Amino acid sequence: MTDTTVNALGTDPLPAVDTSPAALAALTTQLAATAEEIDRAAEFPWKPIQKVHDAGILTLGIAPRYGGRELSTTESARVLQALGQGDPSVALLTAMTVFQHLSQARRAWWPEYLYRKVVADSLERPVLINAIRAEPELGAPARGGLPATKVKRTAHGWLLNGHKGYGTGSEGLAYHAVWAATEDDEPLLGHVIVPGDDPGIEIVRTWDHFGLRASSTHDVIYRDVEVPYEHFRGVTAAQAKEEAAAFSGPGLAVSALYLGVARAAQEFFLRFAHERIPTTLGRPIATTERIQTIAGEIEAQLVQAEEIVYGLAARIDAGDEDALKRALIAKLLATRSAVTAVQTAVTSLGNAGLTRHHPLERHLRDVQCSRVHPPQDDAALIAFGRQALARVAPH
Repeated sequence: MTDTTVNALGTDPLPAVDTSPAALAALTTQLAATAEEIDRAAEFPWKPIQKVHDAGILTLGIAPRYGGRELSTTESARVLQALGQGDPSVALLTAMTVFQHLSQARRAWWPEYLYRKVVADSLERPVLINAIRAEPELGAPARGGLPATKVKRTAHGWLLNGHKGYGTGSEGLAYHAVWAATEDDEPLLGHVIVPGDDPGIEIVRTWDHFGLRASSTHDVIYRDVEVPYEHFRGVTAAQAKEEAAAFSGPGLAVSALYLGVARAAQEFFLRFAHERIPTTLGRPIATTERIQTIAGEIEAQLVQAEEIVYGLAARIDAGDEDALKRALIAKLLATRSAVTAVQTAVTSLGNAGLTRHHPLERHLRDVQCSRVHPPQDDAALIAFGRQALARVAPH
């Protein structure tokens, strides 16, 4: 619960946010009620986002110095798993916003006056924020390389120009944190804070995706966007890499989002198993050893994934640096299990599970999106392979 004392900066505490199992279960049910309709329409999920806002979830991650409270890796994972079980597109938009608050809590890089406005506005309406980083040519910055999106110093601040791809939340963002580089011989890198209603922003509706269809992950073009000087604080490429590596904990919670998708698929499968009574059998298929074996496999995969995610989350919260390093490979292991669990459920149903408008078909599509979040499988395996090889020095 939120601390009822006023913090050192004199900021009143934000309203308490209830993340109890009962409160999260109720929110899961609300989101699930509209998830299929919104997915099919591939429109921005304004109403579900309002529900998340009404529950106070969009203020999680705001630091105590701004009236918020500490958010542990474990709690963020629990919240995102619950939201992912209800509507993963909404969960992803929520995650991106919460992670931006956590980033500001860890290292204040927003102008003080602007972030305080964000906090105040967040009490009145949904304020979505995301880091817009990928580019059509560069791909994901996690792979390295300098962005083609450039920020140029002017007499009054900065001028931003560039073309970004996969800008999750694009149509509904209150603020874009745009990854850009200066034009110097040794460029500085950083996020340029741009209000979402800036006239220099163009949203190009390119997102016609296999899964997470309501996440509004479109291309975004920035043309001569002018921002004040304090809206960009660049660092060297080496510093940027160090800062990214030190922020692995919250990323672990994204894996929990997809565990939520897998739990939703499991819930449908179990209910179906009890309700399905073939005429040749005369009793629910849940009574057969074949279905019991499949149910056991699905549960085993999800228990394995949850033990990894929540076990490491607890160690990260306790300050274990080795756990932070393992968060990269934990994403691979957890999402592999989530994908396997959903695929197992779909396979057991045969053609029905692959039929459009079938619940398992949507869950199968959504859970596949777990693979594209950084670190992608090959990057995580390369990093861990190098670490393993380095432990045995050549003779």
